[in-house]
Amino acid sequence: MNFGKLGAVALAAVLAAAGTSSAPASTVQLERFGNVYAMSVCGKFSMPGTAHCYAKVVTDARGNIKESLVGPRLTRNAVPSGYGPSDLRNAYKVTASGSSSYTIAIVDAYGYPSAEQDLATYRSQYGLAPCTTANGCFKKVNQNGGTSYPRANTGWDQEQALDLDMASAMCPSCKIMLVEATSATFGNLATAENYAAAHANAISNSYGGGESGSSSYESAYNHSGVAITVSSGDSGYGVEFPASSPHVTAVGGTSLSRASNSRGWNETVWSGAGSGCSAVYAKPNWQNDGNCARRTVADVSAIADPNTGVAVYGPVTSRRSGWMVFGGTSVASPLVAGVYGVNGGSATYGSNPYGNLAGLFDVTSGSNGSCGGSYLCTGTTGYDGPSGLGTPNGTTAF
Repeated sequence: MNFGKLGAVALAAVLAAAGTSSAPASTVQLERFGNVYAMSVCGKFSMPGTAHCYAKVVTDARGNIKESLVGPRLTRNAVPSGYGPSDLRNAYKVTASGSSSYTIAIVDAYGYPSAEQDLATYRSQYGLAPCTTANGCFKKVNQNGGTSYPRANTGWDQEQALDLDMASAMCPSCKIMLVEATSATFGNLATAENYAAAHANAISNSYGGGESGSSSYESAYNHSGVAITVSSGDSGYGVEFPASSPHVTAVGGTSLSRASNSRGWNETVWSGAGSGCSAVYAKPNWQNDGNCARRTVADVSAIADPNTGVAVYGPVTSRRSGWMVFGGTSVASPLVAGVYGVNGGSATYGSNPYGNLAGLFDVTSGSNGSCGGSYLCTGTTGYDGPSGLGTPNGTTAF
């Protein structure tokens, strides 16, 4: 990683701010990205056979979550900090709203009791049509499709809020199904993934862990005809599973800022985006970069830098929700799943963007670590590891 790491934050202070006890003390770290501090809401590392989520919430210098608006201060004319749906849709030139015949599944771990209520607040704030259980737009199930939900976990609930909001931002007319795995083990997440694949057109996965031993679960991400997006990771240069599966669209991360160019925006590689060569999985036939004998991560990318983060409404603690700003490649995966939704796209694994380069903005600068200056960790013209082929320019690549 090439960003400034400030070291471990006192566990009690961070857990009080995040309202969670899921992360070991050694994994709780405060980081600085440009002008902001942020922390990983699920911890930065996971035990073998388990995954951590890739959401990073913006905090103050002490690790307290910065809320952009709280309770009664939110008025009809207030605008939360962070990019909202109109910003993101403008940046990626997405104009259509999708169709209710298309379902985007969000796969995450643990239960999120206030998911529907928090999603309603986000959509109402930005003028998006209601997406509720009553109108058939929203559905929440456990990993087997039932309604006995797992125990709550505030860090993973923040991840789920981010995922639901980003899918809504990009495809406001799509149906959304939230599939909650019992825990963050690869086995439980694989069960949830298989259920989602049987009931959705696209699936977003904003989590990952070590590749070792992952081959036992890779088949859960092998569903031709279902657009499966996976965040590439938040620890800079390096590869994690399931982004390294050759059957998914691996989504890296960028820093997105307004600009005076014809597009109106500029993007560079985000320093935290995961990338590199898989040590386990074979190279898919649609990928042809020269310096990786096996699968290369990523395929495409989207906004992920907390310094240019997105607005999210979700649990600030286990007891109340509020407006926060998030980054991490957890932003990018559901955003791209939403673009698939707008286009009505199915996927022959991750190959779609490779045949539609005109539908992507090339990201040509920035770095996520040290790899001898090669394209595997450095933004360059054409394909590179951290940003893949680039970011959405409309929906035609998806």
